[in-house]
Amino acid sequence: MSNVSNVSIRKLKIELGANTVIEALDLEVEPGEFLVLLGPSGCGKSTLLHSIAGLIDVSGGSIEIGGQDMTWADPKDRRIALVFQSYALYPTMNVERNLSFALRINGTPKSEIARRVGRAAEMLQLGPLLKRRPAQLSGGQRQRVAIGRAIVREADVFLFDEPLSNLDAKLRTELRRELKHLHRQLGATMIYVTHDQVEAMTLATRMAVMRGGVIQQIGTPAQIYAKPDNLFVATFLGSPPMNLLKGEIERRGNGIWFCHSHLELDVSHYPFEVMPDANTPCVLGIRPEDVKLGAGAAHAANVSLVEPMGNHRVVWLDYHGNQIASIAQDKTSFVVDEAAGFTLDSEHISLFDEAGGSRL
Repeated sequence: MSNVSNVSIRKLKIELGANTVIEALDLEVEPGEFLVLLGPSGCGKSTLLHSIAGLIDVSGGSIEIGGQDMTWADPKDRRIALVFQSYALYPTMNVERNLSFALRINGTPKSEIARRVGRAAEMLQLGPLLKRRPAQLSGGQRQRVAIGRAIVREADVFLFDEPLSNLDAKLRTELRRELKHLHRQLGATMIYVTHDQVEAMTLATRMAVMRGGVIQQIGTPAQIYAKPDNLFVATFLGSPPMNLLKGEIERRGNGIWFCHSHLELDVSHYPFEVMPDANTPCVLGIRPEDVKLGAGAAHAANVSLVEPMGNHRVVWLDYHGNQIASIAQDKTSFVVDEAAGFTLDSEHISLFDEAGGSRL
């Protein structure tokens, strides 16, 4: 069975041609955790994963796996298993031989190969497919085989590079659930790259949000969703993303208020990380589920769009030119161009410095 290894990345630098993709990046991945690297295309998350796998040479810094320096080790010596977006299966071999290929090359005893292939097939419900060739499989089944091929290696660290992005929405949801079960069964360290925030939020024990080769924030999905460190993280996570209103901080007696041209909110209880000066330009962020709709509400706006989502609706409000999204769970009807009242839940707001974008 695989050992459970940590991964320590220190001061990592990666240059591709004349471009520095990653500069002085530090990351600690705990043994047995499911860490998701999340960010937009081109933010360096796949480059980081490939450097852990040994597929990209680093320009500086170190990579340790299980306490051993693997910065310059060959990929085959790193005790990792990698699953790509493309299934990369051998078309002429059946599922069973695809699963066992690396083990046969390494001279693993036949009884051990049979045990490992049997175990992976059971975990991923591949038993009935073992004699089929890749051409006879659906996309979801092929990706299961690719994951199974990683499992039979009994590696210390599993690396996933957007493995579900070629699948349709229903299959993605199913395989996401299977991956979560798999992590629980194997207890292995997994590092997973995606630009899909739903995937990240559902799979991760911790996630690292990246932008421009820099980790913007690392924490549990709940922490990052509730308390984003900066405006980029606030707007990258959430569907619809966090609502933003520009204004400034005012002091009134012992109280602190957020003042927008049409709206004032008492933020005296807000847990400021940095106490701003009076009249500091700032941005108030609030999640759509914390914008409460209803009669007798503190503010009025016009409904500009209603998006039915099955078990809820996203109601978009035009508030003096600002688009504010709210999530409505009840059966109240909202009509476009008609007025609706709303209240902001001041217990669940975020405040950001307008100039730098960092959390106040």
